[in-house]
Amino acid sequence: MSGPGAGFEYPPVPVSWTKRDVLLFANTVGCTSDELHFLYELDPKFAVFPTYPVILPFKRDQQDVIDFYAEQKAIRIPSVPEFDARRVVDGQRLVQFLKPLPTSSAGRKFESRSKVLGVYDKGRPGSVVEIQQDLVDASTGEVYSRAIGSSFYVGQGNWGGPKGPATENFPPPKGKTPDVVTEHQTTPQSPLLYRLNGDYNPLHAHPEPGKKMGFGGVIIHGLYSFNSAAHTLVQKLGGSDPANIKEFGARFASPVRPGDKIVTSVWRTGEKKGEWEEIRFEVKVEGGKVCLSNGRALMKVVGEAKSKL
Repeated sequence: MSGPGAGFEYPPVPVSWTKRDVLLFANTVGCTSDELHFLYELDPKFAVFPTYPVILPFKRDQQDVIDFYAEQKAIRIPSVPEFDARRVVDGQRLVQFLKPLPTSSAGRKFESRSKVLGVYDKGRPGSVVEIQQDLVDASTGEVYSRAIGSSFYVGQGNWGGPKGPATENFPPPKGKTPDVVTEHQTTPQSPLLYRLNGDYNPLHAHPEPGKKMGFGGVIIHGLYSFNSAAHTLVQKLGGSDPANIKEFGARFASPVRPGDKIVTSVWRTGEKKGEWEEIRFEVKVEGGKVCLSNGRALMKVVGEAKSKL
């Protein structure tokens, strides 16, 4: 790590969750009634859907709504401009699942520990802030998940910072038919429900921020599509067992609007790292652009995974 802001560590943020929070998240990312272990707290295999930790840096330890803009600007990264959180979107994200979460944080103290990996000036389009976020049991120091992600601050570049490294690409295998294709119909209510997990960015609820950013109105959380795609992989390839996914990541390529149908295509590569197979995926708006590119996961594949439409 080098360059302005790199290595800066935010103060640890207490985070907490209840069984109800876990159930809400599973419902909003697409878990179905044949996956009761994600949706019913008395199921003997009741478990947290694996990507749930991505919501905790937004939710923190609150049970009520949070002022998104105030929280985003509360602590300034030294040596870089003060970016406007009213014009920010997700760039890309990789999540590593290190230990299964308990279904509630009750009786334990968890923290989100974040540090800046880099701040990059992309010129007129904007700036990128790349951050590593660890979900940690504060009493033992054990890391349960690690997320490496970037935020793109629209139109906030040209401040003389480094351009940053080229990102590694994970395109779909050329000439290979997807092993799984699923469709997911969003509705105008989709982002309004998903935000109740704790991500209260007004961009996903009120048209005004999206109009100012050039989106024409409300767009759905990038992490909604991200988590929906994760559900497709866990359900269709992993037998709905959270233990069968080790890593999951993608680049946020274009916005999804409420009411869009999103189509997830998944390819097995056959390439393994130990017991984990590399999976590639891509998410498109039906009849439109790719919204999640560079999709890659490491999984244990269960069954034939041949559920094409």
